[in-house]
Amino acid sequence: MAGKKGKRKQNAKGPAKRNQEIRNQEKRKTPEFLRAKNENRLGMIIAMLAISIMTCVVGINSISLKQKEKAYAAREQELLQQISVEEERAKELEEFATYTKTKKYAEEVAKDKLGLVYEDEIIFQETD
Repeated sequence: MAGKKGKRKQNAKGPAKRNQEIRNQEKRKTPEFLRAKNENRLGMIIAMLAISIMTCVVGINSISLKQKEKAYAAREQELLQQISVEEERAKELEEFATYTKTKKYAEEVAKDKLGLVYEDEIIFQETD
């Protein structure tokens, strides 16, 4: 009977001990290697999120830069055309400047604006 009493005490302590073990398991912290794994996962998730955001931002900026590049290329072509037009105009003005220094130009201005003529020249006028 003494053995029975001992077993009863063990049985009586058994459920209390089990409850305490369950509470201890609940209170136990996660092991260090599992905690490090979870922290690594969280870090990886944050890093992936940051990389994804940066990729989106760079993609959007590259699209806007391509649009700006097209606009600048069109503007460059327009300016090149204006330059060629202005260069032609400069050539014409230079030719006109050299023409104004000739005797023929002086005669034309004298006839057209001042009405001068040579002594032996005959002027014909139209009559209505």
